[in-house]
Amino acid sequence: MPMPGDHTQPTPAAAAPKDIEWRLPRHARSVSRARTLLREQATSWKLPDEVTETAVLLLSELMTNAYRHAKVSPGREIWARCALDDDRVRVWVTDANDMLPAPRNASPDDESGRGLALVATLADNWGATPREGGIGKTAWFELRLTPAR
Repeated sequence: MPMPGDHTQPTPAAAAPKDIEWRLPRHARSVSRARTLLREQATSWKLPDEVTETAVLLLSELMTNAYRHAKVSPGREIWARCALDDDRVRVWVTDANDMLPAPRNASPDDESGRGLALVATLADNWGATPREGGIGKTAWFELRLTPAR
């Protein structure tokens, strides 16, 4: 099933990307749990350290936004998904809030408001879309495994 930000043609089953999904409670502890899970997965996939560190940072930003801003019933979960293709890693975070995130211009005195600016700056591609066939949205980013030529 294609996900937002998936601009490639479906891959044959033999060459299917590696893919994992976590469903976490909408709670502050889920942000650090998602970072740990992604770091462990990146290690098993043998991702470059720089890609891993950037992916973990950006996942943390998207998870934090989902936790803080998805003002929905406590029983709702945040879904995080990570997929590895030949040339990139993709990460999606889905929550039950329909409002799409947008970067803000945080002043130097603001204690928050820089997360999406980090995502926009560090990701090779990113975006957010309404959740297909359901309530909520999916924010996503992708990172190339090797520098662009």
